Amino acid sequence: MKRREAREKAVQTLFQLDNMQLSVDEAIAFVVQGEVDPFYGKLVRGTVDHQEEIDRALVGKLENWSLARLPKIERTILRLAVYELLYQEEIPERVVLNEAIELSKTFGDDKSSRFVNGVLSKFAKN
Repeated sequence: MKRREAREKAVQTLFQLDNMQLSVDEAIAFVVQGEVDPFYGKLVRGTVDHQEEIDRALVGKLENWSLARLPKIERTILRLAVYELLYQEEIPERVVLNEAIELSKTFGDDKSSRFVNGVLSKFAKN
């Protein structure tokens, strides 16, 4: 599984977890059949395990928005990207931002990518 596909599957899995009463393992089984790609598993479990810290970091960067008011898909994409930015230091920041923007174009509406870019750019170190 390529990393882009792993991220797409991770968004689908995290979205399921945000909308249904499933365990992480049930959500993974719902989205992925067979062997679980290690990168995908790390993204899903890492985002779930660090969700409180991720949400606190996000709340500090949202202007005129609460986390609860965000559309669910944007919230899911942002959580995944912030997990990568904060806990996957080996992945270049620009790659994380680009991937999140592409995910928001795939799963969101016309304004999603600009919104995701705006929020994530506040996490930029450079």
